[in-house]
Amino acid sequence: MSLFLKKPISSLMDEARETGEHSLKRTLGGWGLVALGIGAIIGAGLFVRTAAAAAQNAGPSVTLGFILAAVGCAFAGLCYAELSSSIPISGSAYTYTYATMGEFLAWIIGWDLVLEYAVGAATVGIAWSEYLNNLLVEVLNMSPIPYEWCHSPFQTSVDGVSGIINLPALGIVTAISLLLIKGTQESAFVNNLIVITKVTIVVLIIALGWGFINADNHTPYIPEATKYTDHQGITHSFGGIMGILGAAGTVFFAFIGFDAVSTAAQETKNPKKDMPFGILGSLIVCTILYILFAHVLTGLAPVEFFRDPTKGGEASVVAAIREFMPGYGWLSKSVTVAILAGFSSVILVMLLGQSRVFFSMSKDGLLPKTFSEVHPKYKTPYKGNLVILLLVALFAAFVPGDVVGHMTSIGTLFAFILVCVAVIILRKKEPDMPRQFKTPMVPLFPILGILACTAMIFGLGWENWARLAGWLALGFIIYFAYGKKHSKLQKEKNK
Repeated sequence: MSLFLKKPISSLMDEARETGEHSLKRTLGGWGLVALGIGAIIGAGLFVRTAAAAAQNAGPSVTLGFILAAVGCAFAGLCYAELSSSIPISGSAYTYTYATMGEFLAWIIGWDLVLEYAVGAATVGIAWSEYLNNLLVEVLNMSPIPYEWCHSPFQTSVDGVSGIINLPALGIVTAISLLLIKGTQESAFVNNLIVITKVTIVVLIIALGWGFINADNHTPYIPEATKYTDHQGITHSFGGIMGILGAAGTVFFAFIGFDAVSTAAQETKNPKKDMPFGILGSLIVCTILYILFAHVLTGLAPVEFFRDPTKGGEASVVAAIREFMPGYGWLSKSVTVAILAGFSSVILVMLLGQSRVFFSMSKDGLLPKTFSEVHPKYKTPYKGNLVILLLVALFAAFVPGDVVGHMTSIGTLFAFILVCVAVIILRKKEPDMPRQFKTPMVPLFPILGILACTAMIFGLGWENWARLAGWLALGFIIYFAYGKKHSKLQKEKNK
């Protein structure tokens, strides 16, 4: 049995053309994919990580960190666009790796995407629960949900109240999973409404906040290189080039999600044309909004404001508007609504991506058949959605919402690297394969993408490397215990 059996390109193309009761329904167009990408990208990253990067790493030059992160994502995005238009099938980086580097590495990246999507969706669900209480108290002037019903059993309040279950997190994950079972088109419609809400709020903050920018807060734009120790005792490189690089690693979390667009390739009406448009279009729109938003936010308030633990953190954007934009209290309340909407759409796209990766792995025999069974009416992998719902809901309801943003980021960066490698290999091995979109300057651009992503992984620290290694070790056990024995490709080879 070979660990590096490759799935033939011809077999993938046959799957892409497959129709009938076992195939996914093609309902998405180019603009629908752009909205899907924006739905995944604009969320916790923009409203939370921007202030954190400004406080801990770069001050006003956090905008340069966004540009660096965007450049790294752009190289990977160009590679995603080529592969998703050439091999228009569900599975994203998993499928591309199976075709170019073999089954074992494909399993690794598929398992890695579980880390990105499932853990990420549960974590955002927990953050959604926290913001729901903020909405109830600050916007609706209602009593918050009792502590024990919105926290895990492993958490205790300052008053000594122990959590029992996080019901809001459980509720939002369940609702969105059921929406995905109903259909991708219906899910995309809801996502489009949420995207319109989020983008409107972001544009309003940029447009209205521009007049309140204090030039002193942008002087110097790149602070002198120093060290900053936060209230938790963690030391960060602040200012200078290291501060900008640190900010790039911090705000990279804000870009994860555009790769989820490629998991919907098999549900796209014209994937060869629409996939590049969706991937690159969502990346360009979000990068422009991020840079302008960061410029306005750091101009409104000084760095010390974002470092203040009573004002910084999750509510920093709301607090900055309330304190430095007099007369715009309604906008600070709207931001709370936008953040809730933003978290909802991020959960939606992450769960969509997760189910489609499992769908592809199941069709290849690496996971049980349940994950690739399509609903007779809705044409969605409903059983897979239900299993994923169970896993994610358990995590969201009973596990504390500790910071796993870096774990999600490292999983995404690892996927980006393999996608860049896949483009180089396919250009060598399949030079005549039809390509609707071609990554420019191969192998230079993919190599630059690999270097940029590797640099950001390096900046995430050994703790996250250790967590990734532990997660992959668990994946190895599952592969050798089940996947390798049931692999369709392995069985065909041994006939």
